[in-house]
Amino acid sequence: MLLTNIGQLLTLRSSSPNSGPRRGVELKELGIIRDGAVLCIGGKIVSVGPTKDALRDPWIRKSRKQLTEIDCACKVVIPGFVDSHTHPVFVSPRLVDFEKRIEGASYDEIAAAGGGIRSSLEGVRKATKSVLKTKVLAVLQDMAAHGTTTVEAKSGYGLTLESELKSLEAIREAARAWPGTLVPTLLGAHVVPKEFEGCSQKYVEIVCKEMIPRAARANLAQFVDVFCDRGAFAPEETEQIFAAAREHGLSVRAHMGQLSETPLAPFLRFSPASFDHMDHVNSEDVNQLAKLDTVATLVPGANYFLGLKSYPDARRFIEAGVPVALATDYNPGTSPTISMPMGMSLACTQMKMAPAEAIAAATINGAWALRLADHKGSIEPGKDADLAVFEVEDYREIAYWYGANHCQMTVLNGVIAAHG
Repeated sequence: MLLTNIGQLLTLRSSSPNSGPRRGVELKELGIIRDGAVLCIGGKIVSVGPTKDALRDPWIRKSRKQLTEIDCACKVVIPGFVDSHTHPVFVSPRLVDFEKRIEGASYDEIAAAGGGIRSSLEGVRKATKSVLKTKVLAVLQDMAAHGTTTVEAKSGYGLTLESELKSLEAIREAARAWPGTLVPTLLGAHVVPKEFEGCSQKYVEIVCKEMIPRAARANLAQFVDVFCDRGAFAPEETEQIFAAAREHGLSVRAHMGQLSETPLAPFLRFSPASFDHMDHVNSEDVNQLAKLDTVATLVPGANYFLGLKSYPDARRFIEAGVPVALATDYNPGTSPTISMPMGMSLACTQMKMAPAEAIAAATINGAWALRLADHKGSIEPGKDADLAVFEVEDYREIAYWYGANHCQMTVLNGVIAAHG
């Protein structure tokens, strides 16, 4: 496959010799090539450069009849988005929660009345694996239509051993049917299910001694996640779960600081790939994160949908040198969006991130948050052929036209999905 005449080709190549996620001013380095071309063979990127150089290349000239050539007609091409925080395994939207929130009920009040995460449990527990797989696959196809090529997918709406494993199996089956890349995460510790209210430690033991070992043994998860916050799991319980994950060879990540502040220091010994949400974080923790490769994944779609006036302080993180990623937090209760461009728009308008910073946070730093940056997140020889073609003239338009989808074509591991 040969893409030519690309108006702006955002390679996301860095001029920095430092390996690791992008920080500070590096977030604005997009490695733009004007009138660019990309050659992909066997699902990998082989060469990147100006169109005139590509068309002069002896191998390309000789092999041109065997290539699928795509004239990008001065459009913008970026690395496929890496959506590093999603919850796609559910059955129904939470419309009652939506209405109650509009009427003024808070997140905590909705949860106390039986809404929130717990209200999604019955649907997942009763659903067949086939139904869940179909739901997940449909969402992945919608995400790809908006330029996303790599997705982290969490369980977490079953909260029994059987339903959590069923959810992870549904994710695996959907991954096999989708040309993009899916990264499975066990979120058995989403909230304490109602049947364990008042005895959360018993549920934590099930997560540690049954869910994690079974998921690891069947190779159903790459990460273990915990919702560590008010109304969910305590820091001590989170440490227990992280220790069990490490014992079974799984990496960790966590929902942190969404509703209240939790000191991060006790968790750093587990080398978490990311802390997500991060609305409430103290200055000492920000300074500590600036020294690490743990990514702060910001999900402004949740703040928007919850009707919050405040958003994570992206500028504070960026200026301190903390690596920042953006994700949709796609879920039925607090962020029912599959659109990374919409998340970028919110990042720009509500968190004052520059469009260039939003692009890097949604691509290369998302790949770092999933520990996939060696083959995802930028357009460079040797990396996977994950590309998104946008029918705009300037990359800043991707975040500018909010609520609209200008993605014309997505390439997922070398497989073309045309949308418009």
